[in-house]
This record gives sequence, structure tokens and C-alpha cells, in this order.
Amino acid sequence: MLKEYRTITEVVGPLMAVEGVEGVKFDELVDIQMQNGEKRRGQVLEINGDKAMVQIFEGSHGINLKDTKVRFLGKPLTLDVSEDMLGRVFDGMGRINDNGPELIAEKSLDVNGEAINPMARDYPDEFIQTGISSIDHLNTLVRGQKLPVFSGSGLPHKELAAQIARQATVLNSDEKFAIVFAAIGITFEEAEFFMEDFRKTGAIDHSVMFVNLADDPAIERIATPKMALTTAEYLAYEKDMHVLVIMTDMTNYCEALREISAARREVPGRRGYPGYLYTNLATLFERAGRLVGGKGSVTQIPILTMPEDDITHPIPDLTGYITEGQIILSRDLFNNGIHPPIDVLPSLSRLKDKGTGEGKTRKDHAATMNQLFAAYAEGKQAKELAVVLGESALSETDKLYAEFGERFEKEYVNQGNYTNRTIEESLDLGWELLSILPRTELKRIKDEMLDEYLPKGE
Repeated sequence: MLKEYRTITEVVGPLMAVEGVEGVKFDELVDIQMQNGEKRRGQVLEINGDKAMVQIFEGSHGINLKDTKVRFLGKPLTLDVSEDMLGRVFDGMGRINDNGPELIAEKSLDVNGEAINPMARDYPDEFIQTGISSIDHLNTLVRGQKLPVFSGSGLPHKELAAQIARQATVLNSDEKFAIVFAAIGITFEEAEFFMEDFRKTGAIDHSVMFVNLADDPAIERIATPKMALTTAEYLAYEKDMHVLVIMTDMTNYCEALREISAARREVPGRRGYPGYLYTNLATLFERAGRLVGGKGSVTQIPILTMPEDDITHPIPDLTGYITEGQIILSRDLFNNGIHPPIDVLPSLSRLKDKGTGEGKTRKDHAATMNQLFAAYAEGKQAKELAVVLGESALSETDKLYAEFGERFEKEYVNQGNYTNRTIEESLDLGWELLSILPRTELKRIKDEMLDEYLPKGE
């Protein structure tokens, strides 16, 4: 039997303290009925003896301590799921937000999910094509991987997110593919951009969108990625789909954690973020993966903006420890009109070798990738040398490397927001650029491969 309590002792920010409670569990859902009849929802954040700390999803404004009733529902926060979620838009708490009909739920799932048993995990090794050369060829994304995008304020990460959502596909497969898109703490204009782009390009048909706006309560930001990942797990492990989860912006999620931690008067860690930030992010990112014997997979691309472009900031720093690499956007490339401005040298996909090669992409993938990295690094060095010493100080080979570096940025990295390149097109473009250099400089590619792929007459 559910009991009602009128023993609220304190309200601070989004938090409410209730005394004299019995049998209450951590993460339990709470109904709050205010003195004017309005109902709000909350969740148990902490229990200490007969005292419970409740976080209120809609905020605590207008709550009267004496006349407000609290009822603990004996169940965690859940999400009603169904295959009909594809093509629909929800708010950060999983409520329908597109003026469409109500869903007929197949089941109701706990949004906190469960960690995948390491013994049940299958190794990620199947290529996902995003249509973006700098990712597909040089920092390959594979099924079941978590590969974050590190951006800076004002850089076009939203355009990159929309491009990946539009273009991502599983090659040579008729298996079902879906996108789960979680927008966390974004502005109304950004939300409109994503929804308009998804509808215009038809990406909405195989997508599920969760949109949490900047003026929504901070507590809702904590729930949004959990809603998205619960949906992804349902589609992947119960409906055998390959699901790509794109979450932007994880920095807003971490700011919400910091806000709630401050309201709880917890001892702050680095830069005021709670000491459990690493653990909390890991509970989200580790929900990516494939199961042994299962057909579906959950792949994650979390996007975060680095405050002051600082990669040592706690959010990108901790994210880098948990995930398998990072795609880094460069302000210099963006200022030079390169789109998407992916800085390929510091970017990394730790699983790229597992998703490339014959039968997955093409046999020349790994060799050309290594050669392009090396040549671009040499090209950047040659350009820096020319700035300091003048172009006359460069050798003929250095001049070719400088030309390669410039053309690599303008023709390979710079492909615009609506160019969808197949992996073959990216590989062929890579060979075309490598033909600028003397054959003797292509030391990372075997002779037989050079004979087969290097454009003749160069």
C-alpha cells in the first residue's frame, strides 16, 4: 500500500527533503501533489535512516512545505517502448513531443539499464560508413564502439551530428539500422535545425529523437541520455537492429550534474564537478556494445563542447579515458573554411584496425590510412618551416609535401555538410592525393599495392 507523506522539511533548488519515510528505495519514483492540485514527478536521490532526498523533475518553485503531499511509487523511472517509436520526437523525459498519437507500449523499461556482462560482450569489428572521409578512412567507426566528438564553442558540431545521422549506414547488409538522437540542453534554434534537417532529408523515418531544451529543468538533462540509451538497447537487443546513438551536448549533461551536486552540498572535485563524474559518465558510455550471439548493436557518438577549447578540462579528459578514441574539431580549419573541420592528426579511433581490410572495406585501407597520416604530418611541418624560413629554404620534396598538405585539407577533409562519400570514393581520393608525392616517399605501402592502385602517369 502506498503511503502519503506531509513531512517535507526543506526545499533547496531542485531538491526536497522528506522525513519519517518507511521502505523507500534509491532511484524510486515520487509523485508530488502541490497545494493547488498541480502534480509533479521526482526521484529518490539519497536515503539516510527515515529521511529521503528527492530530486524534482519540474523544479521546486511554488512548493508549500506544509500542504504538499509526497507519495513514493515503489518503482524506478521507466520508459514505455515500442518499435513505433521510430519516426517520432519525444521530450527529455520520454513524453511525446510531436503532436502525434500516443504510443501503444510493448513494454516498460527501467531507464537506468544494466551493465553488459563483460563475458557477454562481443568485440566490435564491423565497419559503419558515415560518408565522411576523415572518419571512415582515417578514424574508422565500428559497430558497438563509442567514439566521441570533441568540439569547441561555435564550431559546427551540430552540422556534423546531423550529417552523421543522415548518412550513417551499415555496408553490404540488409539488416535494420536506426538512429537514436538525444539533444541535451540545446537552444530552441538548434532543436529546430535538427528536426527540420531530419524531416527534410527523410532521416526521421529511421530515427527516434529526444529533445531537451536549455530552458527545461536541469534534472531533465540527467534523464535524457538514459531515455535515449534505453530506447537504443530495446531496438538493438530485442528488435535486432544496429543502432547509432548520437548525444549532443554531453557538456550540458555534466553541468546539470554539477548543479545538482552543489544543491546537495557535496564536496566538489575538479573545477566544481562532483567526484563521481567519471563513474557517472561511464554508466552511460558503457551501455554501447554488441552481445555474443546477438544480431543487434549499440554504437555511440557522444558530442561535447570543450570549455575554452581546453582538452584537459575534466569533461573531455574523463570522456577520453572511457571511450575508444575521439574525433577533434579544429578552430583553425573552421576559420579557413574547411567543413567539417576535423583535425585528423590528434583524432583517433582505437578500434579502426578491427573494422577495416578486405571483406569489410578494401585491402588497401590500412596502408593508405597510415601513409596519409604520415604525409599530412610531413606536409604540416613543411608549411610551418616555410613560414619561418621562407619557401626558398624548402627542398623539392618538402615543397611537394606542403602542396600535399594544402590539397589534403581542401579536397579530402573539406567535403561540405551534404557530400556523402562511399569508402571507395574516400580511398580513391586518398590515392589521387598520394600521387602528388614521389613513389619513393610512399614507404608505408607495399610495392604490389602501389602497382595496383597508384594512379599511372604521375
